[in-house]
Amino acid sequence: MNNVVKGYVLPGLPHLVLTPDANPGWKKVRQAMDRVRDEITALDADVLMIYSTYWPSVIGHQIQARPTPEWVHVDDEFHALGSVPYKLKVDSELAHAYVEAAKARKLQARAIDYHGFPIDTGSVVVSKLINPQNKLPCVIVSSNVYADRAETLVLGKAARDALEKQGKKAVAVIVSSLSNRIHTQKTEPKDDHIHSLKDQEWNLKFLEFLKEGRLEDVSQLSRQFHKEARVNKVANFKPFWWLAALMGQNNLYAGNVMEYQPIYGSGAAVISLTPSDKAARDLEFDESDPDSYSGERNVLGGTGEPALTQEALHE
Repeated sequence: MNNVVKGYVLPGLPHLVLTPDANPGWKKVRQAMDRVRDEITALDADVLMIYSTYWPSVIGHQIQARPTPEWVHVDDEFHALGSVPYKLKVDSELAHAYVEAAKARKLQARAIDYHGFPIDTGSVVVSKLINPQNKLPCVIVSSNVYADRAETLVLGKAARDALEKQGKKAVAVIVSSLSNRIHTQKTEPKDDHIHSLKDQEWNLKFLEFLKEGRLEDVSQLSRQFHKEARVNKVANFKPFWWLAALMGQNNLYAGNVMEYQPIYGSGAAVISLTPSDKAARDLEFDESDPDSYSGERNVLGGTGEPALTQEALHE
């Protein structure tokens, strides 16, 4: 059973909710998000599984489990744009199952369930735009700032475990920009542009891969993207590791780049990935594929610790 009927890569800056008409490109991204809303409404899905790079965690992985979190959100960087009231509907049962599935794969995870917990900007923005009436409940998972590739892959597999155990079908959503360097000086909406030419070039390369449905290739090239575009690692390569592990680590997707524009210097793309029987290209790389987390393996070296054993290298 394929438990993920569709995947999306979506931006999460508050401009899309509060000031979409201030820039023609922002308006186009907002309109693409509206089309995503319509697509999701027509899908046979039970839940939105959201991985938000706007929700960083330090110790383990946090999973939102409060049935109806409600508050008024103000973005910490763009507070001048205004506030966004929200009330979400969370699949609490699935959230707790996700926590248990993560622990079963030796990850550290916990459920978040208390009034007033601040839902992150990305999750609020995406929920307001693609699921405004809460027709589908959601589950939101944080992005651990220290998690490596192995840990993030296992986190994605745990999400798949939880879905399979409960027999539910999901729409998988990662909330992230491509390049995410924003302007450091006040920039008028009419003058918005991608922060640098290098960011633009690498954004276009990633979009080329995703348009061809090459999710696994993007997952395995994410470190190189981080190096070349010099962007925050939480916001760029981790979500593609999670999405690939959840949807299936292959290139068997029909990709659709619905829109791509700058939002205050960052690369905002609206992308859909639909499971397909035909691979765009079978060009996956050959990195390890762990099923459970066995701890940090010092893959970067330079700490003076002993070298990895052959057994560890083949985990």
